[in-house]
Amino acid sequence: MHPMLNTAVKAARRAGTIINRASLDLERLQVARKGPKDYVTEVDRAAEEAIIDTLATAYPTHAFLGEETGRVKAAEGPDVETPEYQWVIDPIDGTTNFIHGLPLYAISIALIHRGQVTQAVVYDPSANELFTASRGSGAFLNDRRIRVSGQIRYHDALLAAHLGNSVMNGDSPFADMLSESAAVRRLGCTVLALAYVAAGRLDGFCGVGLKPWDLAAGGLLVLEAGGLVSDFDGEQQWMKTGRVLSATPKIFPQMLSYLNA
Repeated sequence: MHPMLNTAVKAARRAGTIINRASLDLERLQVARKGPKDYVTEVDRAAEEAIIDTLATAYPTHAFLGEETGRVKAAEGPDVETPEYQWVIDPIDGTTNFIHGLPLYAISIALIHRGQVTQAVVYDPSANELFTASRGSGAFLNDRRIRVSGQIRYHDALLAAHLGNSVMNGDSPFADMLSESAAVRRLGCTVLALAYVAAGRLDGFCGVGLKPWDLAAGGLLVLEAGGLVSDFDGEQQWMKTGRVLSATPKIFPQMLSYLNA
């Protein structure tokens, strides 16, 4: 395992311990509202602080971008707009699930080096499932190599989506794409949806309104597991636009064709 990935795994497990401990007494959680249907707890903040502390101790010249803390400059070295190394962190993707005791949430940690995601960790603390990837070295689940599914028939494809409440409206550009598949799941946790595409549990994912911390680690997992990722135009601007398609090589072009019909 790459040394930087190994450090990220340690950070994820440290955060996972905090989250698992809190999950035993959810009634005591202090929950704040960041926006409509957007929640944050003291556990989110504590987990993110633990992750940043672990990584910053090992790599004081690295910068951070966290869902809760925003942009954090490197402890050492120049404060530049585009750092050479930047860790992108979501301490709990799926906070709404977490506060309801629904075990569909995960920690996401990715390292961006000179604009390219090079390391990825997605950790599901409730199931103790650790998804990891280093660019060019494949994707793994608990040290076992994973691959996207071999699904080729779109009508048999199981998809996940993060598209809001009106996606099945007849006027939605996503309606045909979703209705023609076997079924669509809304997990409430984008990083797990992408990890599940990488592991072959889902055949594809489509999402809008997503942030870099939702996409960075999961996107690399899918690519290293043999899948494809793009924005809705088939280009590589998904980290910037927050609009993403991700799927197996056979299902991906069919999803793209529905959106561009």
